[in-house]
Amino acid sequence: MTASRHSRNPATADELRRAGLRVTAARVALLETVREGDHLDADALTSGVRRRVGHVSLQAVYDALHALTAARLVRRIEPPGSPARFEGRVGDNHHHVLCRSCGALADVDCAVGDAPCLTASGDHGFVIDEAEVIYRGLCPGCSTPGSSPAP
Repeated sequence: MTASRHSRNPATADELRRAGLRVTAARVALLETVREGDHLDADALTSGVRRRVGHVSLQAVYDALHALTAARLVRRIEPPGSPARFEGRVGDNHHHVLCRSCGALADVDCAVGDAPCLTASGDHGFVIDEAEVIYRGLCPGCSTPGSSPAP
């Protein structure tokens, strides 16, 4: 069975090919799972891939995530104190807000117009094209009166 038969979006296999990646059913399923998910970690992504194509090892998912991230088809987010999460929103300079209590993570668009976060006070000669900002606080569900943020 070809990867594209597993795909709800036949263009996913073509996108992998354009990125120079080998097309497998697991990679197609993983890319689609990342894009349909909401900042999922590797365990949740593995479960999603298994629902689509059957058995796949956690190591295979990590290997595929590495390849998809290197190809800039997937973005890896590493919130402090929690496992890496992955998203399909790439190619823009957006940021994230993280709940200190439950770990909820959501996208936050960068400032409209000039992106001040891309102007570092000292760039050490780097050509900066992306900034990773994580705002921290309490989500609406955790910010009820009497709640306090986790350390």
